[in-house]
Amino acid sequence: METRVLREITPLSENDFMYVADRHKKEFDYPIHIHDVLELNFVANAAGTRRVVGDSSEVIDDLDLVLITSPDLEHVWEQHECKSEDIHEVTVQFRLNFDLSTSPFRYNSYKSIYHMLNRAQRGLAFPPQAIMLVYHRLVRLSSIEEGFLAVQEFFSILYELSKFDDARELASSSFAKVEVGSESKRIMKVKNYIDKHYKDEMNLEQLSGLVGMTASAFSRYFKQRTGKNISEYIVDIRLGHAARLLVDTADSVSEICWTTGFNTLSNFNRLFRKRKGCSPTEFREKYQKTKVIV
Repeated sequence: METRVLREITPLSENDFMYVADRHKKEFDYPIHIHDVLELNFVANAAGTRRVVGDSSEVIDDLDLVLITSPDLEHVWEQHECKSEDIHEVTVQFRLNFDLSTSPFRYNSYKSIYHMLNRAQRGLAFPPQAIMLVYHRLVRLSSIEEGFLAVQEFFSILYELSKFDDARELASSSFAKVEVGSESKRIMKVKNYIDKHYKDEMNLEQLSGLVGMTASAFSRYFKQRTGKNISEYIVDIRLGHAARLLVDTADSVSEICWTTGFNTLSNFNRLFRKRKGCSPTEFREKYQKTKVIV
């Protein structure tokens, strides 16, 4: 039998827009999973819980709020070191087509929500000030009996959250299989090239030549617009592909090392541990422990 991530069957019918689950519990016991709907998940009083979204693994504080809009992005909240006897979780699952050509998001009034939904394909964690702003509104959401009013309130919550540009994308784009977004043409050209040739040797001179810039000028340009230097970005892309192979295949760590463009196994292990907080073998074991047979 094949071992794989659980595909959750959600309560939403084809005619439902959203479903709200508001619950108090003593532990997280649901396995790592994916589902076909979008999800906003709020957790309170759960310090010490480990949140896994794609190849991101973080131990959370008392409050956590994450938006996930990719149907194939694995995620789970694990008990880990959480000792709370009263974990409060509010999960909003909803259907929403955010294709610009066929939805309200082509209008300017919705542009900030559209931008947020796109970023959330990698999982989006909101800062504490955003959580505190919508905390009480999320908690009240399940008590709104009139469906139309509940949807209105939820859109209002999404709009408030969309104002926080400091929300953090969690999974790497290569792990989450998210295409390069709308950036400057120069940045997009280089990122697309790296995405296609991440297995190959690349250097700054080669990449800067793609956009007709000197190496030093392009290095500054890339760092200003992405927050990373070019070598850091290449490593992150390679590690995202490596993490995906660790989850989806039975290839050995050494095979994955060479497949994703790393020169030596020791360098691959060192960089993986530095970025992911564990070795490649430990990363694979964490996923295997939370997978189920379906």
